[in-house]
Amino acid sequence: MASFIVEGGSKLSGSIIPQGAKNEALQVLSACLLTNDEIVIENIPDIRDVNKLIDLLIQMGVKVNFTEPGKASFCAAQLNIDYLWSEAFMEAAAELRGSIMIMGPLLARFRKAVMPRPGGDKIGRRRLDTHFLGLQKLGAEFNYQEDKGIFEVHAKELKGTYLLLDEASVTGTANIIMAAVMAKGKTTIYNAACEPYVQQLCRMLNRMGAKIEGTGSNLLHIEGIEKLSGTQHRLLPDMIEVGSFIGLAAMTQSEIRIPNAGVAQLGLIPEAFRRLGIEVLIEGDDILVPAQERYEVDTFIDGSIMTLADAIWPGLTPDLLSVLLVVATQARGTVLVHQKMFESRLFFVDKLIDMGAQIILCDPHRATVIGLDRKYPLKGIKMSSPDIRAGVALLIAALSARGTSQISNIEQIDRGYQNIDQRLRQLGASIQRID
Repeated sequence: MASFIVEGGSKLSGSIIPQGAKNEALQVLSACLLTNDEIVIENIPDIRDVNKLIDLLIQMGVKVNFTEPGKASFCAAQLNIDYLWSEAFMEAAAELRGSIMIMGPLLARFRKAVMPRPGGDKIGRRRLDTHFLGLQKLGAEFNYQEDKGIFEVHAKELKGTYLLLDEASVTGTANIIMAAVMAKGKTTIYNAACEPYVQQLCRMLNRMGAKIEGTGSNLLHIEGIEKLSGTQHRLLPDMIEVGSFIGLAAMTQSEIRIPNAGVAQLGLIPEAFRRLGIEVLIEGDDILVPAQERYEVDTFIDGSIMTLADAIWPGLTPDLLSVLLVVATQARGTVLVHQKMFESRLFFVDKLIDMGAQIILCDPHRATVIGLDRKYPLKGIKMSSPDIRAGVALLIAALSARGTSQISNIEQIDRGYQNIDQRLRQLGASIQRID
């Protein structure tokens, strides 16, 4: 198990380019299974979760050719479907939650798919009902082998239908879209997730020949076709990395520029940091965060305490609440952080309390942060990364803290952030990776 040794308290400076979007990568890579033709994808992040999915595709028979860093061609003309029922597949697929998204494409093209219960972050209950209810309504038969933890779907044919999703699940929406594009007839999906990742998937599929209308809204109309062709696709910048770097600049009192930030797709992210008093300047497609000695939390119009809460898009993404919470610890003022979607994501605050932060964990979903206004700097401690987003939030806290911190289980951080230690050192951070 690897660790980061972080010497905090130094100001950083420079530019840091965000990687390609992790969550989008998992969707569009799965979509490569829909066609025999070659698909070229650019801006692929070199991170553990994405690399695991690529390895899984290779084992399934997908031909993958990296022509340059971050750019590769994928051809699924000769898939070994029988491999899906092997122990090797079950073991590999179970390590990655994103592997669930290969079920829709496989069902659309081969009329069958199988998947072990997928892994991923332990951040609370993450049900898969939306995926399978949607596939069933398209005509699939569903079987769950509870003793083995295996999901299986198969269908003689898929037929378009009306779907009102019980939740606006991003991965569930993506899975259903990828199955519906090759179903017979028209499919309507209401209460669809409309995150930029899903929008990108729809645009890619349309370039492949799919007929999807309503991209960017929660009401999608899909006319099924028999065959899809190849295309070329470029991933968006990762908006969670962009938000993380804004938080890093604020906590370390540093001036940091984020080029090619995909500003048009950031939604409420810049405004959420502004509510904490952070100056976020938009210059074309770049973001500049000037060095700030202090920042003050805003209040609502009636003077009541500011609340930062996650919501389905175009609301604030839950993946950034951990970073926003850390940033609030050094603000002037008080903020309530309300994590609605996952009941275990706030449990990492005990480590921040050990560092000297003033936080009241109200319940599994809510934490009140009393900003220290930099009068009492955080102090370095030994800690462990519980998941991807909390891990990078703790890393930001460590970089701002007085003294040395050791963060173990950094494999969690590597799942979502490409060469993060090397990139931070280029900004002047004192961070070392040790085994």
